[in-house]
Amino acid sequence: MTVQETIETKLTSLDPLHLEVVNESGNHNVAPGSESHFKVTIVSTQFEGMRLLDRHRMINDLLATELSGPVHALAIHAYTEANWKSRFGKAPMSPPCLGGSKAD
Repeated sequence: MTVQETIETKLTSLDPLHLEVVNESGNHNVAPGSESHFKVTIVSTQFEGMRLLDRHRMINDLLATELSGPVHALAIHAYTEANWKSRFGKAPMSPPCLGGSKAD
């Protein structure tokens, strides 16, 4: 199972109304085929009444193994259904990578 598939499988425990896991590793200074940088967009009723920080903590807890191993960066966009609808179903774009030491 790929890292992306593992992330998707673990996040389905939140019964998402929408789930998108994007491997953004190709946008960074990593080896081809890497699975180290991801963006997660998730909409779940389980986030109702939770602060954004608590939503992120919940996701980080679910993905603790991946975050302590192969995943270097994880952008999280966690929404309630109302948040998602007010954004017209769109998540913000990830910022461009400066290429690590190449930015010096």
